[in-house]
Amino acid sequence: MSNIYESAEATLGFISSPCLAKVELRMACRGISDRDALSKPDPCVVLKMQSHGQWFEVDRTEVIRSSSGPVFSKIFLVDYYFEEVQRLRFELHDISSGNNGLRDADFLGAMECTLGQIVSQRKLTRALYKPGNTSGKSSITVTAEELSGNDDYVELSFSARKLDDKDFFSKSDPFLEIFRINDDGTESLVHRTETIMNNLSPVWKSFKVSLNTLCSGDQDRELKCTVWDWDSNGKHDFIGEFQTTFKEMRAELEGKQLQWECINPKYQMKKKNYRNSGVVILNHCKIIKMYSFLEYIMGGCQIQFTVAIDFTASNGDPRNSCSLHYIHPYQPNEYLKALVAVGEICQDYDSDKMFPAFGFGALIPPDFKVSHDFAVNFDEDNPECAGIQGVVEAYQNCLPKIQLYGPTNIAPIIQKVASSASEEMHTKEAMEYFILLILTDGVITDMADTREAIVHASHLPMSVIIVGVGNADFTDMQILDGDDGILRSPKGEPVLRDIVQFVPFKDFKHASPAALAKSVLAEVPNQVVDYYNAKGITPKCMSDYESTRTFSP
Repeated sequence: MSNIYESAEATLGFISSPCLAKVELRMACRGISDRDALSKPDPCVVLKMQSHGQWFEVDRTEVIRSSSGPVFSKIFLVDYYFEEVQRLRFELHDISSGNNGLRDADFLGAMECTLGQIVSQRKLTRALYKPGNTSGKSSITVTAEELSGNDDYVELSFSARKLDDKDFFSKSDPFLEIFRINDDGTESLVHRTETIMNNLSPVWKSFKVSLNTLCSGDQDRELKCTVWDWDSNGKHDFIGEFQTTFKEMRAELEGKQLQWECINPKYQMKKKNYRNSGVVILNHCKIIKMYSFLEYIMGGCQIQFTVAIDFTASNGDPRNSCSLHYIHPYQPNEYLKALVAVGEICQDYDSDKMFPAFGFGALIPPDFKVSHDFAVNFDEDNPECAGIQGVVEAYQNCLPKIQLYGPTNIAPIIQKVASSASEEMHTKEAMEYFILLILTDGVITDMADTREAIVHASHLPMSVIIVGVGNADFTDMQILDGDDGILRSPKGEPVLRDIVQFVPFKDFKHASPAALAKSVLAEVPNQVVDYYNAKGITPKCMSDYESTRTFSP
């Protein structure tokens, strides 16, 4: 039995080279052609990286409505390896209103380059190409900046009062933009608030931004803030602007509000009695100490890794060589490849190396009733297996004893792991974070219950990885992955944070299992950090010094 485990393990070939630096990439586009004469495009940039000849999505920007020259506020953060050729592809899509997914989007063009090319030039501008290598007038500019060691964040919230009214039949629809002034005099967009409709005294939502992004760690660096009246045609009306620094923001006296006059230079020059175009107020300023994934791990946080395997009839009879569960003496099936690839990474962060393994969708002994959360080792009191090899052996041993059945319900297993994560949450310490790996061959049949379970789990120290095995159409499974928009429960409650990563195994058939592991686990460190930092939970070994300071009125 160990032959299959060793065979799968031997094909991993993990890249052990250390990350040289982290790089921030900012995007802006120009000259995007309109869909039709009546409307401008609603652009979004998708970043893909190449691994073993295949492109995989890494991240995407926000959608900017009605813009042929968008400047995106979303920043892509990528690891930079000097010794690797890191191929990037920037795809521009026109996202139809009311739909944040790519399925119904219009492809507007793409640009391919290497990260090295962007880093060496710092600002790279190239034409966007469409199928057939035809380029139009549209272009994309990517600007690179190395991330400094300052990982602290600042939480800010702004409001305004008595802004100029730019609309004839209603009030202005204001939004605020913050720019960092760079050493060479250029400006980098730091944040764009939401638009508050029909309101001259808006209160914008609070937001978090890293100190590196806000001011490159230099608290005296000049910041330029502009206020606009949003227009549906993309031609926003300028209301006014002001300059400040982060040092000024955080130096306000206790009990006093910091505010700036919003000035329109044209009005200031032309109007004798001009005072301002409104006042912008800083309501809240809070410095948040951000801890890293390694700080939590080194502080004793354990990754509790659980496996759930699909034993529905659609996998085929395990005795048949065409079955996805067929056990070949030397060649691991896709279930085993995915299990070993992901498990080999996770087991390094679990001190006891004991992993619960469950199955779903099978008729199980002795009464052969269908179960969606049975222990693969048939020990319901102790479903843990010794190491990844123990999971492999339990999987192989159970196959002849069960009858593949159905349906494909995964909500029960998510709820089972969530129950354990819920107990850990109440300790209010960074000691255990749960990762559930679900291996399935088809579209799930309890989508409503699964959405409900994931929304609940998003409040817990837990992440869910789903690997689609076989050649089924997994399009509907993308709904669970928050990349195409915010997942909501059937009642409309949104996930608190994106905790699901879905990957079809067939995308990695010609890549190494290491590429699969890298893809499905890439988001986990950030999910761990986001959970604990949002809860204000510090790493265990850290002293209990105050990690945040509030400068609010």
